[in-house]
This record gives sequence, C-alpha cells and structure tokens, in this order.
Amino acid sequence: MQIDEMTKAHKLITEWKYEWTPLDKGYTDKILYVNVGSKEIKEKTVPAEMKEKFIGGKGYGLRLLWDATKPDTKWNDPENEIILSSGPIGGITQYSGTGKSLVVTISPTDFIMDSNVGGFFGPFLKFNGFDAIELQGKAENDVIIYIDGINHKVEIFEAPLEPIDSHALAETLTEMYANDDKEKMNISVVSAGEAADNSLIGMLNVSFYDKKKERVRLKQAGRGGIGSVFRDKKIKAIVIKVPGIKGTANNVVDMPAIMERGKRFNKEMRDLDDSQCEMRTKGTAHLMEIMNDYDLLPTNNYKYGSHKDIKNIDSEVWKSRFVQGTPDGCWIGCNMSCAKAVNPFIVQTGPYKGAEVIVDGPEYENAGGLGSNCGIFDPDYIIEANFYCDTYGICTITWGTLLAFVMECYEAGIITKEMSGGLELNFGNKEAAIELLHQLAAGAKFGKQVGLGIAGLKKILVEEHGADKAFLDDIGMVNKNLEYSEYVSKESLAQQGGFAMTNKGPQHDEAWLIFMDMVNNQIPTFEAKAEALHYFPMFRTWFGLVGLCKLPWNDVEPVNNAETSEPAKVPEHVDNYVTIYKAVTGNDFSKEELIRMSERVYNFQRIFNLRRGYGTRQYDAQPYRAAGPVTNEEYESRAERYDKQLKEILGIDPAGKSTDEKKAALRKHRESQYEKLLDAVYKRRGWNSNGVPTIDHLKNIGMDLPELIETVKPFM
Repeated sequence: MQIDEMTKAHKLITEWKYEWTPLDKGYTDKILYVNVGSKEIKEKTVPAEMKEKFIGGKGYGLRLLWDATKPDTKWNDPENEIILSSGPIGGITQYSGTGKSLVVTISPTDFIMDSNVGGFFGPFLKFNGFDAIELQGKAENDVIIYIDGINHKVEIFEAPLEPIDSHALAETLTEMYANDDKEKMNISVVSAGEAADNSLIGMLNVSFYDKKKERVRLKQAGRGGIGSVFRDKKIKAIVIKVPGIKGTANNVVDMPAIMERGKRFNKEMRDLDDSQCEMRTKGTAHLMEIMNDYDLLPTNNYKYGSHKDIKNIDSEVWKSRFVQGTPDGCWIGCNMSCAKAVNPFIVQTGPYKGAEVIVDGPEYENAGGLGSNCGIFDPDYIIEANFYCDTYGICTITWGTLLAFVMECYEAGIITKEMSGGLELNFGNKEAAIELLHQLAAGAKFGKQVGLGIAGLKKILVEEHGADKAFLDDIGMVNKNLEYSEYVSKESLAQQGGFAMTNKGPQHDEAWLIFMDMVNNQIPTFEAKAEALHYFPMFRTWFGLVGLCKLPWNDVEPVNNAETSEPAKVPEHVDNYVTIYKAVTGNDFSKEELIRMSERVYNFQRIFNLRRGYGTRQYDAQPYRAAGPVTNEEYESRAERYDKQLKEILGIDPAGKSTDEKKAALRKHRESQYEKLLDAVYKRRGWNSNGVPTIDHLKNIGMDLPELIETVKPFM
C-alpha cells in the first residue's frame, strides 16, 4: 500500500498548538498531557517540589502516575497512564549514553513498572519543549499522536491503514513525515505490535534512524507489558519530529566541563574497550562465554548454568554476524556503540518470510533467554526470534523465561501435547518454539494462554489441569508477576536479593552483584551484602532519573580503576557524573546527594506498591530455583559442589543420604540465608522488618510527604 493512501485515510480528531519552551539547564519545566479518550491535549507546568524531589525520568513518571490513579486502578483502566520522560542530562551529545528515557505505568503484573529505553524519542520530546509526555484514556479506534516540533502543534488522528508491527510501522511513519532522506534523522516513532494486542507481555519500541546503514532501527522498553497498556489505549504510534539535532539544545551551564569529561571517556573507549568488554564489536553479547565459564548462563529454565554447545552462540559468533565499522550508538555521541545489529537478515518463517530486515541485537539477554535457557543453540533461530519479538512487541527477556518454563512443564508432563495443540515443546525444539511465538502474537491456540505470562499460566495449570502448585512455584522464574532476566543466581545470595527485592520485579538494572559476591567474594557478610544492595540499586536508579544509560559507567573502566579504594563503584566515572550533572543544571551536587536523590524516588516507588496492596516482605519472596536445585537431576548435575557445601558449611555428611534428603537440607539452609539477607537489607535501607520504609527514614531523606506518611502508618 502506498503512503499517500494511508495519509488520505487519516481522520483528524483534534489539534492543539503550543508556544515552544526552549530548554534551560536541561529542563523545560513543561509536561505534555494527552488523553486519547477525552481528546484533551494540554500543557502542565512542573511544580517546584516535583522538580526538586523527583528530578526527571522515572521520578517524574512515578509522581504523575500516583496523582492520576487510585489504589485500585488496573492496568487496562482508562485512567492508567503511560509516562515517558528523559531527564536533565538526557539529550546532551558530548558524553556517551545520554539518550535514555524511562517509561512508567501500572503494569499487567499489577505492580508499578518502569522500563528504560534508548532511541531518539526522549531527547526529541525535550527539544520540542516538554520534559515528559503523559498519556491517558482509551481511544475508540486506532490513533496516532503526532508531535510536530517545527510548527509547534500536537495532533491526534485515526490511522486505520498503517501496519501494526513495529519494524514496518516505524519505517512507514518515518517515510511519511520526512520530506527527504536527511530529515529521517529528525523523526522518532514509539510503537508496539500485534502481540501487544493479544498478550500481557507486550513491549514498546522506540525508533532512531541510522544514516550509515540507511535503516530505521528499534530500541525497546521491554519489561512489564508496557506495550500491552499502549495498545489497550488504542494508540498505534506516537510520531515526533524536530527541526534538527543540536549539541547545545540543553542550554547547559558549563559546556567545557562536559566536553572535557566526554573527551576523557572517549579515549578510554578507544584505548581499553578491545581488551575489556569489546562493546564496540560485540555489544552485551560479549558476556555469553563468560557467563558460561562461571556457570551463570541460564540453561533449560535455569536448571544449569553452562552447556557444551556454547560455542555455537558465543560472542565470536555474534561478532561475525554484526555489522562492523559503523557507529552503533542509539543516541548521538555515544562512543560505546553497543547497539549492534544483524543487517541484512532474511526472515525464514511467519508473515514476513522472505523479507530482508535489520535485527537489533541479539544482546546478551536475548541470546541467553531465547537461546540457552530454552536449550536452543542455533544463532539463526535466535536472530529470527529476536526479530519477531521486536516487531510483534514482545519482551525478549519475558518470552525467553516464559518459554523455558513452558518447555520444562512439557517435559515434566504438566503441559501435554493435547494442551499445546500438537506442539512438541521439548527443550531445543526451535520449530515448535517459533510456531508458539507466532501463535502468541496472533492470540491463537495455545499461544493465547501462554501470553498471560508465567503467573497467569501457572494459575491455569493448577486450577484447570490439577498441576502441583508448589512445584510450579519452585520452577516458575517469576517474582512480582514479572519473569526473571537471564542470570543464574543460585550461588550468589546478593544477586538473589538483587532480583527479588526490586520494586518492579527481577530485572538486572537495579543490581548486578554476581561477580562481587560469588566470583570475587568481596561482600562475604550479610552487612556487606546489604550495603551493596543499598548502594547499587540507588546508584543505578539515578541513571533513570537524569537520562543516562548504565553501560558506560562500568563496561569500560579507567586503567587504574583496580587501584582505587572502591573499584566496583568505578570512582572516576562517578565523579564524571557528578561533574556533568553540575555542569548541566548549575546545581550544587555531590556523590552523596546522588544517592539521596535516588533514595527519595526508590522509597516513593516502594510505597506506591504498598498503596496498591503490595510492597511488603511477602512480595520479596523468590522462586526456589533462583536459590538452589529443585529437581534431582539438577542437584546431581552439580553433586560435587552441593555435597561439599553440605559437609563444609552445614556439617552434614552427604554419604549414604538420598538426593531428596540432601536437597531438603540444602534448601532449608538457603531459604534461611535469604530471610537473613532480607532482614539485613531492610535495616540498611531504613525499612522495618516487613519491608516498609519507616517514618523516621522518610524524614531523614526529605521524603516525608503527607500522602506517603499516611500510606505507611498502618504498617508501623
């Protein structure tokens, strides 16, 4: 279909013109509010208290969502919102990793969800005069929202003919709104896809135009079903266009300071990346064999941490598939260039069979989740599944973990061939795996049930098929109704807490402590683990407040970093961030205030969950597989390790004991250790033994807002 046919079919619903507000010290102090149900578009002014306490990004999203919803608002209620916001540092081009935005909503998991995303939309929104966009309501028919930064207007129009899937939709809309090839750089599209219509695990894609590859590319806000919320509102896409991209748009206070730190970091990337993480040639896929070597690569639904066929999907395989020698930053000026892509790739299955496409990734999480966790060690399958997850709007982490659960249930006889519609869902069956993915996207056959996620599928298996709930709870890698990301945490108590104690569910963007804890034994005591589980989640939260990507922080390190007093924190890079924040905003700032900023927002999110009936100790429980072996084969595959631990740690002689007896003894110990960890972390974070922030702590961090005090009081 021709683009002019699609354009002619547009039906303008409403148009709103605005007076452009240029950025000043990284802010416009304006929010764009769009209600696709009532058709209201307006500008809101950011209150001084909101700017002071919530900073931007995730903080703005949480504050706006709290004010817009009630304690019992559901994910598919019209009053639920999706808020997308960058932050004061977001959009500068002189330092790597400054293009991130945070998306916040009430998730289909029923928890408050935040998910970070690259691409151009967040910075472009700022350049067009708004620190955040707040989406509310439900449209009657599919609509597109167009934010025109040239004529300073916002339109909502019905768009019946454009394709729904993200790769096709983003390409179509970029072509539609660019007057020529040069203008394609000035357009970004937010979209979901068919699977977001038909499942609870939909994600959002944010586009950017890669002028070297001459292709529209996609970055993902993957976690927690945000794309499903987006499509429930009947939003097909948001399109934004800017007059151009200027490195001075943020109107910062001290540009020379930012440039000096950027120049220093860029030299580190040039000099050190090839010998450290190889991000510029492999992206995060450099982790594949490293995780395998340390028994941390999820295999067969996290039963195991390594596999003999890792060579088929290790980092050298991905390096050979990725386009090399072109800039791969998902925002201007990022020299980490980790957003690798396979281009071209010929699709082998499904509705786009035979099409030549570009596939962003696979990243480590995709290769680990879609590949090894499902027992599949075929790079072509992983790329194909990666492509379809992206264009259908499916979170690759959620899908990999969900499919691995389904496969274990199939092999255990819990899911039968009759239930699966004839699909033989054994580990390693790539043909059945890709067919189930297509079914999920279409909301068809067994895919419809699987699209409910692990939590929803467990409920069906127990209530309708008589499955053993305790066993499913043990092997279903889910916490707060969100599927785990792709690391085996059995031998790292700190990482178990880093997953299950998160506010939104087990996502590695809060704390990745496996090497500190398991490999290097840097945090041996409960107190040391608690300190790490205080500092790192708070430090990483700050990235989501100001518009930064976490990867440039520690995926390349200064040559003398190991000689510093706290190498895990990469002190020189922390100082870079302190310097840059001060240089952008002009505000007095320190590394201590950085943590306090994050504490305010982190505790707010915890209490937000509490307001919704969650946010207490019971919701920080983890599935046992995150902590230890559930099945006999799992124990016996690492019997030497586990037997040694029974003998040396617990003083239990394993000789003569059955595997069941040894498993039970180990489980009792590991579950006890986790409870002790919860106690230590809660104490360090200023929470009571039920995991609720105390009133004194809220006062100490300057977050004793009346609505928060009222929410926590009944739990004191």
